[in-house]
Amino acid sequence: MNYKIKLSSSHLTGEEKKYIDSAFASNTISSYGSNIDNFEFKICEYNGVNACAALSSGTAAIHLALILLGIKENDEVICSSFTFSATVNPIRYQKAIPVFVDSEKETLNMCPELLEEAILDRIKKGKKPKAILLVHLYGMPSKMDEILEISVKYNIPLLEDAAEAIGSTYKGKPMGTFGEIGIFSFNGNKIITTSGGGALISNNKEYCKKAIFFATQARDSAPHYQHSEIGYNYRMTNIEAGIGLGQLEVIEDRVKVRRKVFEFYKKELSEIEEISFIDEPSNFFSNRWLTTLMTDSFETRERIRLTLEEEYIESRPLWKPMHLQPIFQRYPSYENGVSEKQFNCGLCLPSGSSLTDIDLKKIAKIVAGNFQ
Repeated sequence: MNYKIKLSSSHLTGEEKKYIDSAFASNTISSYGSNIDNFEFKICEYNGVNACAALSSGTAAIHLALILLGIKENDEVICSSFTFSATVNPIRYQKAIPVFVDSEKETLNMCPELLEEAILDRIKKGKKPKAILLVHLYGMPSKMDEILEISVKYNIPLLEDAAEAIGSTYKGKPMGTFGEIGIFSFNGNKIITTSGGGALISNNKEYCKKAIFFATQARDSAPHYQHSEIGYNYRMTNIEAGIGLGQLEVIEDRVKVRRKVFEFYKKELSEIEEISFIDEPSNFFSNRWLTTLMTDSFETRERIRLTLEEEYIESRPLWKPMHLQPIFQRYPSYENGVSEKQFNCGLCLPSGSSLTDIDLKKIAKIVAGNFQ
């Protein structure tokens, strides 16, 4: 179905074109050029980190991050269960074992108590996890103090999947900058886009230097093509980076508008007894990539979703937890029922920064009409 109102459309300004034109003018449209260099610099500047590798996708960034952390076949990686499969697939690219940890109710992100329980149980079973892969769901920061304390306590490196969370902060510090490595996605449905694309960031410059090496087919320094390690075609193009530079000019506005969209829905719908929203705890700042509402039942959620669909308005259930996915059900999981309930009863509403007031009022009216 071609939706009239999409869940999260790309929002271009036209300023992107000047950077694209410069790439054409200099005949640098492939995986090198000034746009890539400038985009990496601007990402570092925006997030306050030392290094960035601009890549072809957030998935590629996670894959390279796992390689950089030394994840190999049969190693165990603790991972948020409440996420998109692109978080987990790279673990399997490395033939490693995902160990899923369920969410806590306040932010819907990885539960620190279950995280520690999982680590202790894996150690007891003789298999200490080699990394923690943490997701900041829908732009909401995780409980970083608790999770970092556990990461340090058990000496397990933290990798942040901040694909949905650029522009979000915890105690004023950007998401993606707490762990050893952070990753972003610039897919077409994200707050800012490079059409595709992603990035790996770190305060360890060697990580990013090595990531770029792997992302460009791991070519050794030689006058001929020589390769001592397996490489990948994971580098962002100069065209994509040009789009990203134009998008970075308006990122603060994009975050501001997405937050306004959330506040609008909350104001219009929160008095409905069967609906609730996830609020920010103190010192948490969410970019509100997608506004999610919780209903009292699967039946209520489906009634709203189908009513919106009839009006050509796209909405979507929250992510189906990875421990419930057919491809991942056989792997270890530590559950408390939170993510499964959220999947059954939660709904993502259209949240794009290009939505008009008319669009928002129409959506809210249709949702509210289900309870009259």
